[in-house]
Amino acid sequence: MHVLLITACVWTCRSVDTFATASYELADTYIGNPYINGGCLKFQPPPEAPSPAPPAVYGSIQPRYLCPMSCGNVSIPFPFGTKLGCFASEEFHLKCLRALPGTVLPVLELMNGRLIITDISIDKGILLVHEKSEPGDLFSDPDTLYALSGKQGVVKWYVVKMSCEHGKLNETTYICVSSHSDCVDVTDDVTLQILGYRFKCTFGFEGNPYTNECTGITIGLSSGGGILFLAVFVAILTRRWNRTVQKRLRKMYFRKNKGILLEQLISSDKTANDGTKIFSLEDLEKATNNFDHARVVGRGGHGTVYKGILIDQRVVAIKKSTLSVISEIEEFINEVSILSQINHRNVVKLHGCCLESEVPLLVYEFISNGTLYDLLHRPSEQNSSNLLMPLSWEERLRIATEIAGALTYLHSSASVSVLHRDVKSMNVLLNDSYTAKVSDFGASRLIPIDQTHLVTAVQGTFRYLDPEYNYTGQLNDKSDVYSFGVILVELLMRRKPIIQNEHGEKQNLSNYFLCAMRERLLEETVDAQILGGGRDEGVLCMAQLAEECLRLTREERPTMKDVEMRLQLLTGIRVAPRVRQEEEAGPAGDDGHGGVDPLVGQHGSRQFSQEHEFVSSLRVPR
Repeated sequence: MHVLLITACVWTCRSVDTFATASYELADTYIGNPYINGGCLKFQPPPEAPSPAPPAVYGSIQPRYLCPMSCGNVSIPFPFGTKLGCFASEEFHLKCLRALPGTVLPVLELMNGRLIITDISIDKGILLVHEKSEPGDLFSDPDTLYALSGKQGVVKWYVVKMSCEHGKLNETTYICVSSHSDCVDVTDDVTLQILGYRFKCTFGFEGNPYTNECTGITIGLSSGGGILFLAVFVAILTRRWNRTVQKRLRKMYFRKNKGILLEQLISSDKTANDGTKIFSLEDLEKATNNFDHARVVGRGGHGTVYKGILIDQRVVAIKKSTLSVISEIEEFINEVSILSQINHRNVVKLHGCCLESEVPLLVYEFISNGTLYDLLHRPSEQNSSNLLMPLSWEERLRIATEIAGALTYLHSSASVSVLHRDVKSMNVLLNDSYTAKVSDFGASRLIPIDQTHLVTAVQGTFRYLDPEYNYTGQLNDKSDVYSFGVILVELLMRRKPIIQNEHGEKQNLSNYFLCAMRERLLEETVDAQILGGGRDEGVLCMAQLAEECLRLTREERPTMKDVEMRLQLLTGIRVAPRVRQEEEAGPAGDDGHGGVDPLVGQHGSRQFSQEHEFVSSLRVPR
């Protein structure tokens, strides 16, 4: 019966205060004792257990009382900590261990000793770690709140793995303890991907934003405002002072570099080019991106050449002379005065100069295809096979004729006689159509009308230097002729001015060529690419001309005017088929030159065209 009563408590009864009958019926809405009046009460389900709150960003919003604040020399700010209740989450749990062998202070470790911490920065969001730390796979773990920085020994950290933008949309996870703090995105230094966010005190406040310690720097702001104002004022004064100093320096350099004299020379000389002007240093700094090293297109004995773009969009080459050369400013003024009077299609054009810097600057037209030296001896950058670009006989003859024409103009056709003194393949520039342009007049000299030579210090490039000039110091137009002869040999043999001969010894190309012309056949001496196809006789004529230009005695060398004329004749020569050497050989002394024609030589044909006869007449003494 007792069991029955207990069981009846879960059944609904129709007692006096509820229902009319006393029968028992199963119900879900009433419970109690049906044998007591009013004992059946309406069932009230127990309140549901509250759903678990979303995990907080921190295990602890604030550190508990008396948390350790340092380990050895390293401070431990919250959210980091070494004891339960002192760190925000497990990722910020540090261990302060006893001193290692050989050390005195304790060591602070993170993540089971994989990182040894030497400093913690709340403001910068970084850890400085010992260089002997071994992170292992720490940074490959997707749950970690750490990432390697671009700097060695630096580890970034963040508090939530999402961006500030997304974090602010979720009020349950975005916990910003201090009202004077800002959210900062933490990015990967390599991919720039946002890894998560952290907090830092707002500008003008300092402290720890994770413990509501961002306090304003009131005293610092008042005094700092004055300091800031003073700093700005000093910066403005310094900037103005620097500008004044720069202006004075530029004026001083302008006077030192004889700028006033040059202005007068250019303005008073009716033969000077109309486009020659004196540029300001500011113009050329803008044109070259402040003389950026990436703009360097060439270096030589007389300076460095930069590619620049002027305000009017002209592309120019800006030559900055070296201090060692510019010690004699007359050389610079000399080059400007020479080029301002020269107007020839095969001489590089001078746009102007700048005299406002310690090292004066020259502004030339920009020649895009490099130098003749590059064309002859250096493989093209586009050529993956590292082979030299083919160069036909006609192209070589044309280039030689253009260079000779420029030197002839300098020697005898310009308003003044100009000796270049540094003729070489590296000073011959080539434009888009491979037209030759003679450049670099830093060593050039003007010759007065009543003089035949100058006595001057030895200058020029050794491999191209006139042997007589080397020991006499006397300079005349035949010195340029000798240097041009070396260029002719380079065009014929396509070999560098210094070569390694058959015995493994280094030798001047000019000496090697002269010996080879006496001892070998033409086809064994010159570049095989230019032989055949009826061109051998023209090649031999140029080789003979090169021999004459390279003669040791100046009197035996032709003038540049003779050289240019003979090269021009070669461009239109009609070559008869070559015959066997046995058939063309004649009795010694038939022509009064020991059986060797003065133009063609022992290797060539003796069949002459009208042009040949005229060229031969050029060798008759006048």
